[in-house]
Amino acid sequence: MNKPLAVAGVLSLACACEAVQAPPAVGSGSAQLRHYQFRPDQMPPPYATPSAGNPPRVVSQPRGATLHLPPGFSIAVYAADLDDPRRMILAPNGDVIVSEPAAGKITILRQGKKFTFASNLNNPYGLALHDRWLYVGNEDAIVRLPYTPGATSATSEPQRLAPLPPGGHSTRGILFNRNGTKMYVSVGSASNVNSGEPSERAAILEFNPDGTGKRIFASGLRNPVGMAWEPTTGALWTAVNERDGLGDDLVPDYVTDVRDGAFYGWPYSYIGQHEDPRRRGERRDLVARAIVPTLLVESHSAALGIVFYQGKMFPEEYRGSAFVAFHGSWNRARRTGYKIVRIPFRNGKPTGGYDDFVTGWMTDENGRTVWGRPVDVLVLGDGSLLISDDGAGKIWRVTYSGAR
Repeated sequence: MNKPLAVAGVLSLACACEAVQAPPAVGSGSAQLRHYQFRPDQMPPPYATPSAGNPPRVVSQPRGATLHLPPGFSIAVYAADLDDPRRMILAPNGDVIVSEPAAGKITILRQGKKFTFASNLNNPYGLALHDRWLYVGNEDAIVRLPYTPGATSATSEPQRLAPLPPGGHSTRGILFNRNGTKMYVSVGSASNVNSGEPSERAAILEFNPDGTGKRIFASGLRNPVGMAWEPTTGALWTAVNERDGLGDDLVPDYVTDVRDGAFYGWPYSYIGQHEDPRRRGERRDLVARAIVPTLLVESHSAALGIVFYQGKMFPEEYRGSAFVAFHGSWNRARRTGYKIVRIPFRNGKPTGGYDDFVTGWMTDENGRTVWGRPVDVLVLGDGSLLISDDGAGKIWRVTYSGAR
C-alpha cells in the first residue's frame, strides 16, 4: 500500500522519503523503514561530489545487532556456513538450489541438510531448471547438467552449450521464458565506461535451449544481474548496476522492464539522453534512442536479485510486488544499500518508488563495517521469502505472523 510522500531531510537525487517506525517483531528490531523515489529530471550534474572509494569491511554480527522489518514480519536463519551463497532457485520437490561462485560449486538445501550437487565450476552464478537439465551460468560459458527432482549429485560432467566473454562483471544470470522455448542470459560489462566492448557484453542475450540461435535481446545495460517475469504483463524485468566515477549520486542503479531490441545507454549515456562526459559526442545516434529505465534506485546500491511475489503468506497488498536485493555500495562516501526493498506494483507497473523491507545489515551508514550483503531473493512454496547473504555465508527466511 502506498502512503503520501513526505520529504525526510535532504537526500540524494531529490529523493522523497517517508519514515515509518516498525515495532519489534519476532527476530527483528525496530527501525526507520523509508519510502524512496528518484526522478530522472532531478539528478545532480556529473562530478558534483568526488567519486569515493569506500569499500565495506564485513564482520560477524555485532552484539545487539538485529534486522528490521515491517510490523508482523519475522526473519531467521534458514541455512548457514555456506561459501559465497548467491543465486537461488526452487526445485519442483521443494529443494533450494544455490550457486556458490567463490567455491565453484552448486549446493542443494533440503530440510536443514546440504549436498554438493556439482563442483569445479568456473565462478557459477545463474541457475535455471528446464527439461531435465540444470543450467548454470559459468563466468565463461553456459553449461548444463542432467537433473531430476530429488537428485543430490550430478551424474555427469557439465555439457558446454555456449561460450560467454569472461572477466569483468562475472555474474551470468539465466532465465527461460514461460514455454521454455528461449533462454535469456545477462552479461555485464568488462569495465566501468570503456567503449568498444564486444556486443555480448552489457546486454541480455537470447538463446535456444541448446545454446544455438544467439542474438542480442537488449543492450546498453551496464551490469544486468537479476531477471524475472512480471506476472501481470509477462514482461522481462532486470536489476542493473550502473557506472561509477561521476560522484556519490550518479549514476542511479535501476530496475526496469526490458524491451526487445532496446538500448539503455551504456557507455555513451545514462538514464536516457544524459551523455556521459567521458564519452561525449561519440555515438549520438545511440544516445538519441536510449531508453529511460522504469524505476531508479539510489546510486551505487548494487541492485542484484529480483523476484515478484506471488505467494499467499504475506498480506494481500504485497501480491505482485517486486523484492530486490541491494548488495551495498563500495564507492559512495555515505554508505547505502545492504538491504531488501519492496517495489509495489499495480497492473504490471510500479506505483511509484520503493520501500525498505529488510534493513540492519549496515549498522552505521558513515562507518566501514557491515555484517551482511544480500544478493538474491526467492519465494518458497509456502509464501515465505529467502534471502542469500554472501557476506555472512547465510540464507535468511522471512515469514509473516498473520499467515493462515
